[in-house]
Amino acid sequence: MSMAVLPTVCVLEWAQVQALVTPLRTAVFVEEQGVPVEIERDVFDAVSWHALARSGAGEVIGTGRLLPDGHIGRMAVACRWRGKGVGGLVLAALVQEAVRLNMGEVVLNAQVHAEAFYLRHGFVAEGCVFEEAGIPHRVMRRRLDQGSRS
Repeated sequence: MSMAVLPTVCVLEWAQVQALVTPLRTAVFVEEQGVPVEIERDVFDAVSWHALARSGAGEVIGTGRLLPDGHIGRMAVACRWRGKGVGGLVLAALVQEAVRLNMGEVVLNAQVHAEAFYLRHGFVAEGCVFEEAGIPHRVMRRRLDQGSRS
């Protein structure tokens, strides 16, 4: 990814991003991964902070959310943007928001195939693999301090 096309990421409330991120989340979770729509959509969106990644052309290319209890979830990147650093930018924005909110740690349920991604970003795997929405996951945790960046 060249600097000329570096995506922008901002963290916003659900009311500001719902119409923008819902199509991407539906494409990734419901259509690609077969997660039932009633599981993908939940009451936690309204109380979470949402990272919104956009391409230089303004296309929505990534998202994720941070719950008030420090859980990160609903990490999704548009298919053609995967492997280009967008997920790392989204995760970094959510971690920075957690630091801003003085959270001591962030926790997530990582899909097992993405575990290495989270390890590279300072998360530590905990416990055994379990199924969530029919997909193997593992709990991962990252302690934070005011100097945390990504």
